[in-house]
Amino acid sequence: MRSSLAEGVSPGLRRAVAVWLGGSTLWVGGLIVVGGITRLTRSGLSMTDWKFTGEARPQSQAEWEAEFEKYRASPEFRLVNSRMSLDEFKKIWWMEYLHRSLGRGLGLVFALPALVFWRLGALPRPLARRVVLLMAAGGAQGFVGWWMVRSGLKEPPADSRREPRVSPYRLAAHLVSAFAIFGGLLHTTLQVALPAAPRAVQTGNLAAVAAMKALRPKVSALTLLLAATAFSGVFVAGLDAGRAYNTFPRMGDAYLPPADEYWEVGGWLNAFESTAAAQLHHRILALTSFAAATLFAVHALRIPALPRAPRALALALGAAVAFQASLGIGTLLAHVPVSLGSMHQAGALSLFALAISLLHATAAPATKLSAGIGRKAVLPVGLLALGGVAALAHSHS
Repeated sequence: MRSSLAEGVSPGLRRAVAVWLGGSTLWVGGLIVVGGITRLTRSGLSMTDWKFTGEARPQSQAEWEAEFEKYRASPEFRLVNSRMSLDEFKKIWWMEYLHRSLGRGLGLVFALPALVFWRLGALPRPLARRVVLLMAAGGAQGFVGWWMVRSGLKEPPADSRREPRVSPYRLAAHLVSAFAIFGGLLHTTLQVALPAAPRAVQTGNLAAVAAMKALRPKVSALTLLLAATAFSGVFVAGLDAGRAYNTFPRMGDAYLPPADEYWEVGGWLNAFESTAAAQLHHRILALTSFAAATLFAVHALRIPALPRAPRALALALGAAVAFQASLGIGTLLAHVPVSLGSMHQAGALSLFALAISLLHATAAPATKLSAGIGRKAVLPVGLLALGGVAALAHSHS
């Protein structure tokens, strides 16, 4: 049977814990979307300092002028926004302030109920360990975010495009860790809210059990492909590569970019630092994901014994990937407006949520769900490690 992280907890308390975890998951999802809007509106560098406990809001004209003066000393103002007015500055400042406030608010929304549930005995040891891990990851995310912002406050190299932007590697570390926290919360919510074995197991439907077991490796493979596609999209965002080659299916005049543009950087870092390479790789992975998800959905439809829940999730995932691919193409052709760009990032998060839900729905009976999902956690953890190592290397180059 599936393992329950809340085994021994009364049904009423278990429901309350599930609602708290589910609400925290939605909060993190909203925070990721707001973070995308902050990036797309170029608001992330408007606040040039950071305090763990929070920054005071300017209350007077003099305080706003002082805050604006800090921004005026930044490379972004001098090289990009030198004509920005105070009123325009206030708009991007409030956007960044909202993003930071939501992050700090999440800490309270997550930590205070956790303490209450712990005192009530509603957090057995396995669940308590998971909660502490997620809480620590969330706290560290604030430091990772400031570490990312600091890279954009430095003077850009003389041989660059002279446009200040945060390090793509640090952006990758920040976004991948956010996705990992979201995935961890969603996975934990499902374990607490739906710990019972599937009806197919309860009724002894061996054909349905066999169908779920056969489908699960394919779900895992598709999840890995979708994660790789999303990861490549982080570097498209970090390099602002979505505003280049705004044609489809061609990249300019041909299906492939010129060799000198593709090998803009050279070496193994070219995949992460070349605008042409980043966009080409994302296109290839996105189209591959679309084809794979379509075939997967058709395959799931052709399994008569597959239970209703995994079948519905498989079809939903296939449709969502098709929509995400179409949205990505539309975003590219429209030169990445804020509305479409933020929807595209939210779409990636939705695909991740559907994939995790499908992994849960096809969890093999007679094995611990935590072990099954734990293996799937290798990818986000590995990608986070890759982003962190690459960022450190880049920051010392």
